[in-house]
Amino acid sequence: MKFLKVLAVCITVLGMSTVAMADTLKDVKAKGYIQAGVNGDLFGFGKADENGVWKGLDVDCARAVSTAVFGSPDKIKFTPLTAKTRFTALQSGEIDVLFRNCTQTLSRDTSYGLDFAVVNYYDGQGFLVRKDLGVKSAKELDGASICVLPGTTTEMNAADFFRSNNIKMNPVVIENTAELAKAFFAGRCDALTSDASQLAGTRAVAPNANDYMILPDIISKEPLAPAVRHG
Repeated sequence: MKFLKVLAVCITVLGMSTVAMADTLKDVKAKGYIQAGVNGDLFGFGKADENGVWKGLDVDCARAVSTAVFGSPDKIKFTPLTAKTRFTALQSGEIDVLFRNCTQTLSRDTSYGLDFAVVNYYDGQGFLVRKDLGVKSAKELDGASICVLPGTTTEMNAADFFRSNNIKMNPVVIENTAELAKAFFAGRCDALTSDASQLAGTRAVAPNANDYMILPDIISKEPLAPAVRHG
């Protein structure tokens, strides 16, 4: 009897998920496009060029979904989101799918009500510094000011790294990716920490790229994947 009750619950949940998925696809087809959440400020992942054309890995993945649904890569609209607003936008239905260099974690899957698709980029967190700072390792950043995005695994990983190595950091927290990079290049912080790919993209568009270096330390594992709502 207990087994039958569990089976009935599973069938009910499966049925609800199938209906939810069908409704989402139906809604997307009805409006004629997919609303995709992207970074908007990250070279190589999601950023519009000088002509307003969106480019990057996440953008291309979003276009692949558009092709699968509509047979065309252009049935899509992009919504630039910050690290802080990306999950709320997905939960609220403002976007249909999140493509924003987003780390897949168990807590996000469960507490945020998200499902992550296949990982499209394996990354790890690092540090970007000015060469004239004279450091060769992140462990030499004791007492340094660190630019970091709020509400991210990056913020937590940095705190754990400095604490476990018995060194101190002074966080400079700015919500917007572009503004965070500007703060770093303006000298408001000694180092910028994020996924190594994001640091490479940020360095690539720096005023004087050769003045900066990514330290060899990789302090985390960051599997990046698109996300949708449960169901």
